[in-house]
Amino acid sequence: MENTIKESMKILPLKEQYIIMETWLKERLDNLLPSLMKREGIDMWIILAREYNEDPIFLSLIPPLQRTASRLSCLMFYLDSKGELECLNLGRPSPYLLKFYCQKWDSKQENQWDCIKRLVEEKNPNKIAINVSQNFALADGLTKGLFDELVKVLGEKNTSKLVSAEKLCIGWLETRTESEIEMYRQIYHVAIRIIEEAFSNKVIEVGRTTTREVEWWMMERINDLGLKSWFTPTVDLQRRGENDSRLSNQVILEGDLLHCDVGLEYLGLSTDTQRLAYVLKADEKDVPQGLQKALTNCNQFQDIVASNFTVGKTGNQILLESLQEAQEKNIKAMLYTHPIGTHGHGIGPTIGLWDQQHEVPIWGDYPLYHNTCYALELNTAVNVPEWGYQEVYVYLEETVAFTEEGIIYLSEGRDQIIEIRN
Repeated sequence: MENTIKESMKILPLKEQYIIMETWLKERLDNLLPSLMKREGIDMWIILAREYNEDPIFLSLIPPLQRTASRLSCLMFYLDSKGELECLNLGRPSPYLLKFYCQKWDSKQENQWDCIKRLVEEKNPNKIAINVSQNFALADGLTKGLFDELVKVLGEKNTSKLVSAEKLCIGWLETRTESEIEMYRQIYHVAIRIIEEAFSNKVIEVGRTTTREVEWWMMERINDLGLKSWFTPTVDLQRRGENDSRLSNQVILEGDLLHCDVGLEYLGLSTDTQRLAYVLKADEKDVPQGLQKALTNCNQFQDIVASNFTVGKTGNQILLESLQEAQEKNIKAMLYTHPIGTHGHGIGPTIGLWDQQHEVPIWGDYPLYHNTCYALELNTAVNVPEWGYQEVYVYLEETVAFTEEGIIYLSEGRDQIIEIRN
């Protein structure tokens, strides 16, 4: 490429990135959070966090320039009877937080815990939500030490008002605003460009380059862009005559079907993608028809799953209905789709697990809401004539948005096998 890496991938300057993320936070606090608190019947939410041991929810509620908790940080949200939300900082003053939170603790007037107690008593909420959960890790960020101190400070009357913020946490993390979804397309474009470049002669020298070397190339590329992989990229392959469908650390040869799994973080959002490439043999002009049909078969299962995304359905319902429909159409399929957004393995309805192709208690019982995003992850298997009817697996994963329009694919190309010519 003639352009620099950042120009070719269109990575925004750091200041612009931070401005976008701050704009999103303001929009989410002003518009999203009040509606979620009303939906869940919560009028007060308290988030406590210590520096270097932050509640993951706390990190999603502060502007990027704040970065961490400061000693003991406390955010309080109060929704009054008119539906107006107060966003309060009961921790140390910060110029970054002042854009979003009203400073309510003055260390010269009272200690921090007395401030918390005073405001709870002044507001007199019906429920005080705290981040404790038996089942969802991202909603269980309140540490035991801080919980014990909060109970001691609140006293018996207000302690009786404590409730789990589990569903509020899920709603906050899983819901994307319209502007976030629109920008998600550009974020995903970066991930796709990295895959396309990795699966090219620029990176792969057929007969010499190993799949492990391509993995390292992806890591370096993401790092060069100033971004981060939220998991280590994997590149593996299938080869005629080999039973293993995920051969790793192999020298890439003609006739190999390559597969990658890549996820990056950009602008506070995560991507997760699995796509395929084929190394053409010297006498081949196109990908073998049997492999193309295998991909089409998997695309058909993607469409089946997407058609079952309906508001109010649980992850388990989507799983079972999709697998049943696939079976009726003679598609050998597995489904293990997960929420994605602020976190790669996000919070929300689990739609099957790799090792559990049946109902998943609790995680799979959570219902589907609009304006949420998913890693549509699945696989299918077919016998390919050109490979002596060997069973070939197609592993696919696309980051998608679910809106009132249904499933929206954030990029094109899911129906294509990238061609690598020697």
